[in-house]
Amino acid sequence: MANAFDPYREALVVEQLTLWPDDYADWSDADRSRVETLLHASPAEAADLDYTRQHTGFARVITVTPEDLERVSVGS
Repeated sequence: MANAFDPYREALVVEQLTLWPDDYADWSDADRSRVETLLHASPAEAADLDYTRQHTGFARVITVTPEDLERVSVGS
């Protein structure tokens, strides 16, 4: 289960990761990069957000969902 947005952990994010379901394997690197930038710019709005503890802080992990794609495509 994904975690809720956490301002404390967010302040300690040292890495951003984006997980793409197989449904989007045919997307170009440029399209993926654009979407990843938009998703990580507003992590509190991500449908599937998780934080992974690392030695130096946290990695923010967003798994792309259709809801996220709809949100960022409307906003762009």
